[in-house]
Amino acid sequence: MSQPRRLRLPRRQRFSGLSFNRMLPNLMTLLGLCIGLSAIRLAINGKFGDAVIALAVSAVIDGLDGRLARLLKATSRFGAEFDSLADFLCFGIAPALIIYMWSLQAWGAIGFLPPLMYASAMALRLARFNAALDSAPRAAFAYNFFTGVPAPAGAGLALFPLFLGLDAQQMHVPLIRALAGFPLFTGAVLVAVSLLCVSTLPVWSFKNFKIPTANVLPLLLGVVVFAAILFADPYAAGALLGLAYTVMLPFSLRSYQRLARQAEARRAQAEMESEV
Repeated sequence: MSQPRRLRLPRRQRFSGLSFNRMLPNLMTLLGLCIGLSAIRLAINGKFGDAVIALAVSAVIDGLDGRLARLLKATSRFGAEFDSLADFLCFGIAPALIIYMWSLQAWGAIGFLPPLMYASAMALRLARFNAALDSAPRAAFAYNFFTGVPAPAGAGLALFPLFLGLDAQQMHVPLIRALAGFPLFTGAVLVAVSLLCVSTLPVWSFKNFKIPTANVLPLLLGVVVFAAILFADPYAAGALLGLAYTVMLPFSLRSYQRLARQAEARRAQAEMESEV
């Protein structure tokens, strides 16, 4: 006698697509892009203080989304390209337009040349960065350095006159406010930052930056002092941070040259030992 057949229930179809963890870094990048675009709107409405704060928030998000992607193992070529496009808007287009509307607009077409040069330099800098992803691997020590000033730092340096002018306006120092907003000064700053962005200057990336034990306590105290200045006067903190970053550039170059000499000496010694 044959046994009755069992009814087979249809299998439930699994949902296909990306998990939320893999989408989270791209969502953060999109959020930073929207905040950077909002900074332009704030500048159009004359709210330049709010505009620079919006760009600062966008820079913080830009620093977090890549690290979050590596932490969640959600890195992809799409994410890298999307991040570069967001960086071009937030740190290339937005600072150029904000400085133009704040200071250079009075000079008309001539005043638009420095922002145009800055935005073009930032586009070239980001394109070079993307092209380097497919190039031959560099020396081990070189991964601790950027080639040229990175986009968020370039935006901060480009906004230095605005930080200085807003702080002077808040502290009621009209002479410094006038000098900071003088078109020749702001235009010169934009041109100088443009050259730094497209240069081959090695700049510390601080990814694997090791701090000597003796300098840990002074560094912590310096962070506390900077945090106090940041909460008391954010515009002065932005100006000081820009000055500190500029002063750091020659030391970064010296560190790169020293590491390059050490690597070359080790390579030469290894070749000599192999010949023997």
